[in-house]
Amino acid sequence: MTERERLQAAYELAFFPPRLHTIWNRLQRGPLSDRDEWARVLDMAIALHLALPERGFSSPSALHRLAHYQAQSRAYGMPRGLYRLRTALGVAGTPPHGSVPAAWVRDIGLPEFRRPLANQRKGTP
Repeated sequence: MTERERLQAAYELAFFPPRLHTIWNRLQRGPLSDRDEWARVLDMAIALHLALPERGFSSPSALHRLAHYQAQSRAYGMPRGLYRLRTALGVAGTPPHGSVPAAWVRDIGLPEFRRPLANQRKGTP
């Protein structure tokens, strides 16, 4: 995974519930083949829930978007889910603490999170 792909995966894991559920489901079927990579992404996702950086971030809009993601994710219990997943993966060491690394504050968009309309479920346009 490139650094950009890793950051995108961390944002999705931190703030997009279906992505977190996908990893849980894969883990329940058996051990992850790329466990070390996912452990690294998981720690990045946990770090994205930490306090916002005071300086060094890329733009105010990116900082605002990250704050919005953090606030919205609380309704779904995402931080707790990430810590539980970390325990289930058996990641050694202490979880990240402090603040979000300023270099990770990016204007990263997430996939749309909504229920499909009734017409879309039936396959009609």
